[in-house]
Amino acid sequence: MKIEAARLCIYPKDVQRITGKSERYSRMLLQKIKEAFSKQEHQFVSVEEFCSYTGLKIDQVQPLLLD
Repeated sequence: MKIEAARLCIYPKDVQRITGKSERYSRMLLQKIKEAFSKQEHQFVSVEEFCSYTGLKIDQVQPLLLD
């Protein structure tokens, strides 16, 4: 049985694909999310945190995340 691998963290390129905005906007948005969730600079932003912050549904975002 093969387990489907789903990514846990989200990157600026993913945010670009989801929002249609620039890479710079995507990096700024991820930085705002890190601040909102009190994350340190080296920590990643999860897909759940991104969806919670932006108000998007995980089932809409997940297909847009390419491996």
